[in-house]
Amino acid sequence: MAQLTPYCQVCIVGGGPSGIVLGYLLARYGVEVTVLEKHGDFLRDFRGDTVHPSTLCVLEQCGLLDAFNRLPQQRVHHLSMRFGDEQLPVIDFTGLKPFDYLALVPQWDFLDFMAEEAKRFPGFKLLMSHQVSGLIRENDQVCGVTGQGPDGDFSVRATVVVGCDGRDSTLKRQLTLPGTNIGAPMDVLWFKLPRKPKDPEETMAIIGAGHMMVMLNRNDYWQAAYVVPKDSDGEWRQQPVEKFRDAVGGTAPFLADRTDAISDWDSVKTLQVAVDRLLRWHQPGVALIGDAAHAMSPIGGVGINLAIQDAVACANILGKAFRNSEPIDDDLLAKIQQRREAPTRLIQRFQQQIQKRVISRVLAERGSPPRPPAVIRWLLKSRRVRNLPARLIGYGFRREGVETGLF
Repeated sequence: MAQLTPYCQVCIVGGGPSGIVLGYLLARYGVEVTVLEKHGDFLRDFRGDTVHPSTLCVLEQCGLLDAFNRLPQQRVHHLSMRFGDEQLPVIDFTGLKPFDYLALVPQWDFLDFMAEEAKRFPGFKLLMSHQVSGLIRENDQVCGVTGQGPDGDFSVRATVVVGCDGRDSTLKRQLTLPGTNIGAPMDVLWFKLPRKPKDPEETMAIIGAGHMMVMLNRNDYWQAAYVVPKDSDGEWRQQPVEKFRDAVGGTAPFLADRTDAISDWDSVKTLQVAVDRLLRWHQPGVALIGDAAHAMSPIGGVGINLAIQDAVACANILGKAFRNSEPIDDDLLAKIQQRREAPTRLIQRFQQQIQKRVISRVLAERGSPPRPPAVIRWLLKSRRVRNLPARLIGYGFRREGVETGLF
């Protein structure tokens, strides 16, 4: 078995947003870090493309904001919901500080950008096409990983392993950590449709009777999410794709003239929505963060936000410990969960209420599209009311700051 590195201080499994941001921050703190990513590149459709204000704060603290702003992106200042012919502004970032918008950036551009910035530091190593399959244990402690790469089997030894490998985490299966499944009433069918100059500008959710669709304005195309009842994807795919086209056109009539761009079911990707979290995020020598520790609903696009906030907290705790030659023991790794568990629980509770009170009711509705109560329409006339969900989605609870003293 080939040994890629004799030793690194931190081995990160997974090159998604949490893994790459964690790798960047640790390398900036002077820690020797190796990131292992199973894919050969970051080019995958329908990954979360939202960069929240809290992440913009992190980029600013690292001196990366100007360079990030040169990436292709759209800035979303408000989100609306359409009920039949009525469109209501629901979420408004205007007036929030220090950032009053949410940036839509292709995730592969963001990951490439962060990886290139991380490579400026001598302690950072990113290995693509390296899939981790097992853990190395000695004396009841994790001390590295094994897997398969382009040149065959490999092993990497480290003081600590951090799992950032998503909701289907290999490390989570290896560790058999206890968890709780909150559940979700829906799954999501993702697809793209061309966008025309006379189309609405807003990023919006369209509410119908028994269905719901979220549409993200990506300039020349719409990235759309058609929300369906849980585990109904197979039923849809047994039907001709024309039926799905009709459903999309019926939900958003201005798209009816171009639904043939959904050429077949291969152009529709399914996200199996999960909301869960581990009761324990760590064992001696290993910790899990991001979706590996807590899968989030796509509501508000907060999964990436939470994962990056986890990465910042993890980097602060590990970076300080390595800098001060403190023991990297299980008590230290427990501090990551202690720091991030409460914000995760609160956001999941918020998502759970939206799932129960809005999405479940919409999916169960028959007949005419549901209408929001008059008191809700009245409240949403106030920007301060619309700022409340924007602040929750954009900044979350217990926003993490980069420990500049470690640079």
